[in-house]
Parts: sequence; C-alpha cells; structure tokens
Amino acid sequence: MSHLLDVNTLLALVWPNHQFHAPARRWFRDHASGGWATCAITQLGFVRLSCNPAFTAEAKRPVDAVALLKRLVAHPTHVFVADTLPCDAGLFEAAVERLQGHRQTTDAYLAALAKHHGLSLLTFDRRIAAASPFRASVVVLEAM
Repeated sequence: MSHLLDVNTLLALVWPNHQFHAPARRWFRDHASGGWATCAITQLGFVRLSCNPAFTAEAKRPVDAVALLKRLVAHPTHVFVADTLPCDAGLFEAAVERLQGHRQTTDAYLAALAKHHGLSLLTFDRRIAAASPFRASVVVLEAM
C-alpha cells in the first residue's frame, strides 16, 4: 500500500533541523520505492511552513519553498492525488464525528482522503490515528 505523506512527514523529510528528520529519512529510504503521495493540502502546508520563520530559522521565500517541493515530488515513485473527496461524502462525515475541535478538521480530511484513494496516511501525529475511524489507514511513524 502506498502512503499519503502528512505535512509533518514532508517537513521532517526535507528539513535536516526537524526533530523527526532521521526517522523520516529512514522511512523514505526503506519504503519510498513502494510509492508515496502528496495532495494539494499537504503541498500547500509544506510551502507555508517552509516559509515561516517560527518553524525554521532557515525559512525560505515562497518561490524557493516551491522549488524545494518540486525537487521532492520529482521522485520517480511520487504520485499526486487530487483532493476529490467532497466534505459531504460519507468518509469525511465519519471522520468528523469523532472530532473535538476545529483544529482537527484538516487531519480528518487527509485520513478520509487517503482511505478514499486506497492509501494510508503517514504521520508523526498520534492524535490523528487516535481520532480517526480509519485507524488501519493511518500509519504513525515512530520518532526513534
């Protein structure tokens, strides 16, 4: 099964100063050949945070963050999945039933989108798996 990489996983993969850089690189080295995906939401999140000096002292200009993203997604096993899951679709409705607040809506959508496309959502955020009705479709990377 291929994986939809969450924003935190994309950031950890690319930014050497990220606290989870090493486990993200290990996962990529060992599993990327099986395929991995991004979507508009995860790509935009990557660009937005890569430009934010609160995230990194080495914040990029937006054009440079997009160039960084382009190099990453040029990987031969990367696929882009369209955000084709309507918010009134049953999968998303099932995902939001368990939410406690507004900050979880994007995570719930990404978990539902991954399931919709037959993927698993790859993340470092245990809260996504705990809140998702699709636990089998959410893979939490260990921060070893």
